[in-house]
Amino acid sequence: MQNFDSEFHSLAYIVSKSERVLLFAHSRPDPDTVGANLALAEYVKNCGKHVDIACFDAFPDTLKGLADGLFFHPDQLDLASYDAVIACDSVDRGFHKITGMLSEQQAVVLIDHHPDISVTGDVVMIDTEYSSSSELVYLFLSATQAKITKLMATMLLMGILFDTGGFQHSNVSARVMEIASNLVRKGAPLAKITQVIFTNKNIGALKLWGKAFEKARFNRKNGMLVTAITKQDVAECQASVEDIYQVASILSAVPDAKFALVLSERDDNIIRASLRSMDHHGVDVSAIAHQFGGGGHKLASGFEIEGKLLETAVGFQVA
Repeated sequence: MQNFDSEFHSLAYIVSKSERVLLFAHSRPDPDTVGANLALAEYVKNCGKHVDIACFDAFPDTLKGLADGLFFHPDQLDLASYDAVIACDSVDRGFHKITGMLSEQQAVVLIDHHPDISVTGDVVMIDTEYSSSSELVYLFLSATQAKITKLMATMLLMGILFDTGGFQHSNVSARVMEIASNLVRKGAPLAKITQVIFTNKNIGALKLWGKAFEKARFNRKNGMLVTAITKQDVAECQASVEDIYQVASILSAVPDAKFALVLSERDDNIIRASLRSMDHHGVDVSAIAHQFGGGGHKLASGFEIEGKLLETAVGFQVA
C-alpha cells in the first residue's frame, strides 16, 4: 500500500494556488464518487476557492436524502477556465474523455483505487489496496489537518460504506474501521446512510429486484449465477437504472454461487455487465471483465458491449 503524504501536500498546495477548481465524478455516479467529490468540494470551498463538479450524468436522486449536489455536464462548462482539475474516482470512467481538452497550464490531479488505469496527471494517487476513493480523500484531509465538517464526514462514510458493501467485502481493514469510527464521531449518521444506500428502496426498485431474481439462472459447471434486466423491465417496474446496482452483490452471496453476473440494458444500445464474487470463492472476476475490454477489482468488475438482451429457453443472448 502506497504512502501518499507527499502527494497529499502537493494537492493542498495546488488548491491554495488556484482560484477555480474543477472536480470530476464518474459516469453513472455511485455513492463513492459522489461522497469523495462532495467532500473535496467542501474542502475547496472552505479554502475560499470556486469549485464545480463535472459528470456526464446527473446527480443521483437516490442520494438526495443525504446531500443535494449539483453535477454539470462537461459541455456546460468552460474547461479551460479552471486552474486545477481533480479526477476523483473517475479516471477511467468518464474523465479520460476530456483529457484532450485540458491544457498544460492546468494542474491535473488523479485520485482513484481502481486498477488498469493508464491516464497520467501532475499528481497521482492511485492504489487498488485502498477500499475506496472516499478513504483516500479522508486520508488527504487528515494529512493536511483540514477540518472535516459533518457534511464531509457524512459523504466520506457514505462512500466507504458503499464500496465495502457495508463493511462486508475483503477490502475492509482495521484502518477502514478506524476511519469509519472517526467519521461517526464527527457527526456522520451511520444508520441513515445505511438506510439510504442499502435498505431504503421504493416499490419500483423492489419489483425490479424481484424480476431479476426470478430470471436468475445457475450454471453448475462454473458456479455462475446470471440474470438480465432489460430497459422494458425498468420501465414496467417504474424503477431506475440506479436500482440495479445491488442485484449483483445480493446474488453473489447465494451459497452455491461462485460469482454473479448481471446484464442490464442501457441507452445507446449498450449492455452493462456487472460481476461480483466473494473472497472465499477464489474467483477473480476482473479476469473475466478483461476478456471483454472491461476491468475492475478482483471481486467487483464490469464491462460494456453493444447490443440488446434476448431471453431464450436456454439462457440470455445478445442481439
